[in-house]
This record gives sequence, C-alpha cells and structure tokens, in this order.
Amino acid sequence: MTVYKKLNKVAEITLLFWLMKIVATTLGETLGDFLSMTLNLGYLTGLVITAGFFLVVLMIQLSSQKYIPVYYWLVIIATTTLGTEVSDFMDRSLHLGYTVGSIILFAGLILVLFIWFKKYGSLAVFPIQDRGKELFYWIAILFSNSLGTAFGDFLTDSLGLSYLHGAFVTAAIILIVFLLHQFTRANQILLFWIAFIFTRPFGATFGDFLTKPLAKGGLDLGTLNASIVSLAIISMLIYISHRGSVKMQQSENETE
Repeated sequence: MTVYKKLNKVAEITLLFWLMKIVATTLGETLGDFLSMTLNLGYLTGLVITAGFFLVVLMIQLSSQKYIPVYYWLVIIATTTLGTEVSDFMDRSLHLGYTVGSIILFAGLILVLFIWFKKYGSLAVFPIQDRGKELFYWIAILFSNSLGTAFGDFLTDSLGLSYLHGAFVTAAIILIVFLLHQFTRANQILLFWIAFIFTRPFGATFGDFLTKPLAKGGLDLGTLNASIVSLAIISMLIYISHRGSVKMQQSENETE
C-alpha cells in the first residue's frame, strides 16, 4: 500500500473527494456561464478558452510524478468548465438539443471506458500509476462531466423541472448509488462512474439555482459572485486535502 501511495497520481475516493467534486462542478457551471454568457464571448470562444486551460493543467498533472491535490483538482475544475461549454455548444450552436447531446456524450464515454478496459483489463480508478491509464482516466472524466452537464440541462430545459427539482432528482440518484455501495455487492467501479456522472448535474443545477433570475427559480447572485464563492470553497477544500496528503506522506516516511 505504501508503494501505491507514493506512485499514485489521482485522488482517493473518500467523502472529501465527493464534496470537492460537487463544489468543483458548481464552479465549472458558473464559470463556464460567466465566460460565454456574462462576458458575452459566445459558446465557441468559451469552448476554445476552456479547452486551452484544460490542456495546460492536464499537461502539468501528467508531468507530475505523484498525486498533488492542487494539480489534480485544477484538472477536475477544467473538465467541469469545459464540459459546460461542450454541452452548451452542442445545444445552442450546433442545435443538437440536450437529448441528442446527452446520447452522443454517453456513447463517447462508453467507447472510452471500453477501450480502457480492453487495454488494461480493469477500470479501477485508484490507484493509477501508468501515464497511459491516467490519460484514459481524464478523457473519461471529461466525457462524464460533459454528459452530466447535458443531462442536468435536459432536466431543466427539456423536461421543464425547476433548478431545485433538478437538484432533487440527481440527489436522489446519488443517494440510491450510495445505498447500493453500502448495502449491496453491486460493481463498485460501475457505481463510481454513475455517481461521478450525476454529481455533475447536481452541482450544475445548484450553480444555476445560485445564478439564474428569481423569476426562473434562481437566487440571482450572478455568475461572477457565484464563481467567487465556489472558488473560495474549493480552495479551502484543496488546502485541507493537501494537508492530509502531506501528513500521510510524513507518516509513511516515519514507518520506513
């Protein structure tokens, strides 16, 4: 286990991980909307900017020799922000609609997971040491976050649910996954990817709830204010994760 901890490149799946994932998805939603809508850059420009940011932080993460929380979570934030732009671009620029967009992204995710499994014989997400496997991991996460965004918009725009009702639906799915994890022998990797996908629309609908006008069921905080609040929270959580990682490494060094 000590060797895994030293060579591992990704976050361990804990309660803190899921909390940080939800906050990161909220930030990705509000920041993506800030770029494309509040700044009026348009969906294509927003897509280019967020894709560039994703590639930069991904290269930093891949070049690292061990798990560093700030690098890891910057990539997660980048995938959630890029996922927002991908989903909106498919719906509003390509006019595919959120239903078709969700189907395309779901097919892409399944294809990535299938190739990953064929190459490595497992879809285990912790620990990850091989750079090639890590690349599959991040591509799958990008598809998952884009799919989660499209599905969240499908609930509110296509089905007409309010932002809070959309959050309740996705929260119920997450709760079911948690209960299956706790009380059944359901495949843990499958449950992880289901939870990972649905924490995205949960965070996204919460982000919409914070930013959208009161007439549409939101709190009308604005994308900038909501992004600042989400950034402050995720920064605090990254610091907590970093402190935990440092203490764990110190403990391992003392036992050697």
